[in-house]
Amino acid sequence: MARSSKPKLAVWKFASCDGCQLSLLDCEDELLAVAGAVDIANFPEASRTVVKGPYDVSLVEGSITTPHDAERIHHVRRNSRYLITIGACATAGGIQALRNFSDVKAYTRYVYASPQYIETLNKSTPIRDHVFVDFELRGCPISKAQLVEVISALLNGRKPNTPTHSVCLECKMAGTVCVMVAQGLPCLGPVTQAGCGALCPSYRRPCYGCFGPKETPNTAALAAGWTELGAGDPEIVRAFRSFNACAEDFRRESEAHER
Repeated sequence: MARSSKPKLAVWKFASCDGCQLSLLDCEDELLAVAGAVDIANFPEASRTVVKGPYDVSLVEGSITTPHDAERIHHVRRNSRYLITIGACATAGGIQALRNFSDVKAYTRYVYASPQYIETLNKSTPIRDHVFVDFELRGCPISKAQLVEVISALLNGRKPNTPTHSVCLECKMAGTVCVMVAQGLPCLGPVTQAGCGALCPSYRRPCYGCFGPKETPNTAALAAGWTELGAGDPEIVRAFRSFNACAEDFRRESEAHER
């Protein structure tokens, strides 16, 4: 990225738990280097100061769930040279995308004492459904190492180097015993994108799919394997809808097992 002064970086929050912003703060030593290389113009979790755009890099956390946010994301896009979505909510609708399979008005009646004041969309959708996105960084939450890599790549004018292979491959590379083969546990590792370091299988727990579908996932084959292990359709539906319910591959497989 050619520049005569420090590029301006902005962090934007939509419907989310703020966990991916906290991942940026959790970078600690790396954050000092990032802060030295950019002017942080907007960062809700770290500062109340907002510097006017345009911005060189915008990191967008959260999904679009309200009419107001559906308009606001266009303002962010118009004022951003590069727009990067961070986390499962921004890239796949997040847990709040579970509403896409139910009647959201029924939920608001249960949750809010005065639901007539709630203005919400019927679906929770990822940012790319509304504006052009330059790069998607997955995870619930994101990997801080991958976040630093993406920011560094943009500042140095190169393509970010993040994996597209599966968690299953990470297990093989780490020598972690397969929980499906050895323990008969239904695991999403074969269809989930790497990024967590195969954390759960390293503790003999199955992968829960936090990073969403890998490149070209064979979800049908995995679901058939789960069925052979004794998993029923309700369990398969819940697995594919947890963190990335609006990711196309996971959504399609969950609907194939819905009764």
